[in-house]
Amino acid sequence: MSLELWIGMIVAALGTYLIRLLPLLWMQKRLTRSEADGPVDALPKWLVILGPMMIAAVLGVSLVPRTPDAAGWLATVIGLGVTLAIWRRTRSLGWPVVGGVLTFGVVVIVARSLM
Repeated sequence: MSLELWIGMIVAALGTYLIRLLPLLWMQKRLTRSEADGPVDALPKWLVILGPMMIAAVLGVSLVPRTPDAAGWLATVIGLGVTLAIWRRTRSLGWPVVGGVLTFGVVVIVARSLM
């Protein structure tokens, strides 16, 4: 693998680690500090909203195909449909992802071979 890819992987890993670690450290500090002052209030609004916002950002990035051509968009739409259908049936996280990724790959291969 190239050096640029390794650097990209390290930056992504550090970013993923930090978006989990920093709120944890902040809350631990807040809990330690407030134990002397009395009961702890509810989580701050920004911390409650942070998790769903990060998930929405990842979803938004995942829905845009790498090559924005007709085959990429078709595969994205069909893959998303399969993902939602499997999720409705199983209500799990793993199988919908597997089904959506496999469907996306198959549709891209078939669509690009026909075009």
